[in-house]
Amino acid sequence: MFGIPGKAAVTLTQSAVQQIARLMERQGSQGLRIGVKKGGCAGMEYTMDYVTSVNPLDEVVEQDGARVMIAPMAQMFLIGTEIDYEIGLIESGFKFRNPNVVEACGCGESIKFRETPAA
Repeated sequence: MFGIPGKAAVTLTQSAVQQIARLMERQGSQGLRIGVKKGGCAGMEYTMDYVTSVNPLDEVVEQDGARVMIAPMAQMFLIGTEIDYEIGLIESGFKFRNPNVVEACGCGESIKFRETPAA
């Protein structure tokens, strides 16, 4: 929908691919749908949900058995994002390296995007 022909809307690191494929198998899902919603101290938060079917309006990214669907309303916010899965001593989780983010809160859970000019 908002993508560049021949280029994936988001990229997945090998660590993210492995984790998503594991989650898909464990949950019996068709993949993970990624979106954004209002919330948090910076204004927006990422969402991730298991899905049993692909919405025809989703942007679908498939890599080595992992499938990510980008919700239609989130596509313009996520173009160019790299999704990684990091394992740490205290916490592990998905990390979004998003070039569209201009600000993030201290906890790293909420983000703010560039303002788009009014049409």
